[in-house]
Amino acid sequence: MLEALIFHIRLRRDEVVIIDMEAGIEHLGRATARAVDKMIIVVEPDKGSIDTAYRIRELAKDIGLENIAVVANKIRSEQDKDFLIATMPDFEFLGFIPYDQSIIEAGLGNLPLINSSPEVISQVQDIAERLSAVKTGSTDKPIS
Repeated sequence: MLEALIFHIRLRRDEVVIIDMEAGIEHLGRATARAVDKMIIVVEPDKGSIDTAYRIRELAKDIGLENIAVVANKIRSEQDKDFLIATMPDFEFLGFIPYDQSIIEAGLGNLPLINSSPEVISQVQDIAERLSAVKTGSTDKPIS
């Protein structure tokens, strides 16, 4: 069913589809993978998250997904950012989303995230613009 939905939305209407999946891609079949233009792996600045990103990339390659990028999440400092870049030098980073306690509080209070952290929302919008630019062939914005 997932395969049919992806093919219908992506190939017939040419829209962007973002699917939030649990860590790992074992549940994707080869047919579904053909419909994926870019896989985005979300990582946090810790060894376990980085190890998972490497495993996901290998699983993705096994089913033919080569266009893979990373979004770093919960970045608390330049040290966190530098750590990820240093430990994942062969990954494409789309952006770095800062840690913000107000996002956690909004989630706990079932409040809209869009109103919670202008800085986080700005970074997410930059990532979306970068992805759109790649799709349309425009020049990418520099990653900060």
